[in-house]
Amino acid sequence: MIADSVRLALPVEAAQIAAIQRRAWSQQLPADVADSVFAGVDLDEMTQSWHAAIVRPPLAQFRVLVAVADDRVVGFAALGPSDDPDAEPGEDGIVAEFAIDPLAQRSGHGSRLLNACMDTLRADGFERATWWVRSTDDALRRFLVESGWAADGGHQEIGIDDATRVKLVRLHTDISA
Repeated sequence: MIADSVRLALPVEAAQIAAIQRRAWSQQLPADVADSVFAGVDLDEMTQSWHAAIVRPPLAQFRVLVAVADDRVVGFAALGPSDDPDAEPGEDGIVAEFAIDPLAQRSGHGSRLLNACMDTLRADGFERATWWVRSTDDALRRFLVESGWAADGGHQEIGIDDATRVKLVRLHTDISA
């Protein structure tokens, strides 16, 4: 048995990451939004996208991390340079995706994964980390605020069409050494 840990994702884990992402989205997103997203992309397409992100990241500082428990992936995060229009190049990193399998939540995996994300961004030279959070995701926002994050006034609305829009707020934290 392997101790609970976080490490870089392996290409063979792309399918597990995609499955966790779908379960997390089913749990977190309003049903109409989740249905709309899932209608546009199937599990195989998501697996291929994660595989590509792991083996051919779009940028050298783009990373996919996995939380592991008992030889299985229980969560993942994707992070790298922020592409926000107001981001400071080379200074602002972003946690672009973060999910703990609903079947493995409340076991410390989220905290371990969050700490590994901050360590990785800091090692890549970033001084600030940002994270877009659904405006209705009180649990995630509370988790981040308790970990030293705060809203920075950034907000946006995303969606596939007018009927499936999601409001996001941006949180940030100082990760400079």
